[in-house]
Amino acid sequence: MSNHQVNIEIDEPFQESADEAWLQRLAEETLRQEGVTASVDISLVVTDDDTIQTLNRTYRGIDEPTDVLSFSLLEESSEDSQAFVAPPDGLTHLGEVVISFPYIARQAQDYRHSVEQELALVAVHGVLHLLGYDHIDPDDQRRMKSRERAILKEALKRAIA
Repeated sequence: MSNHQVNIEIDEPFQESADEAWLQRLAEETLRQEGVTASVDISLVVTDDDTIQTLNRTYRGIDEPTDVLSFSLLEESSEDSQAFVAPPDGLTHLGEVVISFPYIARQAQDYRHSVEQELALVAVHGVLHLLGYDHIDPDDQRRMKSRERAILKEALKRAIA
């Protein structure tokens, strides 16, 4: 039996704009569709441009805001790093997805679709990153985009998104 727990933190200015239950169901649907059956925990943080810019600068060396950042707790930083040890609560903590609400609001306007659509897309995108997906080369990018579309299509069918 899987126990997908999604912790969601929404910065105060964006609390009325982001529905925690909806985001949680979408993250859980992404895990389900990716075949994750283990007990896992993900944190989703909806924040502002300044916060995500600070994180982007600190962890990626890019001093500008972005739509979404994913921080996996399962990736090894080097060959010398120790293997991940399961916590005593039995949950595998996959990592954290941080979304800039103002950034995705602008992006939604640029792409001419709703803020909810953009939020759904970047949330799924961030969770896929935690599961090992990337988009560095064109083949990986196509694979990731294809999974995003399939997950969102199924989520709509299941009335999650």
